[in-house]
Amino acid sequence: MEGRPRSDWENVVPAYLIVDNEITDPKVYDEYRRQAVPLLGRFGGRLLVRGGPLSHLEGDWKPKRLVIIEFPSMDALQAWYHSAEYAPMRALRRSASIGSVVVADGI
Repeated sequence: MEGRPRSDWENVVPAYLIVDNEITDPKVYDEYRRQAVPLLGRFGGRLLVRGGPLSHLEGDWKPKRLVIIEFPSMDALQAWYHSAEYAPMRALRRSASIGSVVVADGI
């Protein structure tokens, strides 16, 4: 998403952060969650999916643990992800889990 100009509509549609991760240190990850969840609200983030059972219907993708967070815009999502407040939390998450993070514009 970075590096290309954004149209006006892209600044007002919701954006989604999608995480597929495996928790490797539950105690440290609980501390990450305790710190990170309140910060989401300050940037307009809203948890839609956080862990829980998954049913596999098609394809090869089998997420370990799925998290989906909705933000009011891609700008809000990027501001949260790259904020100085979230930086130490991001490092904490990376130390306690293995996975992938992607973002997508909503419609």
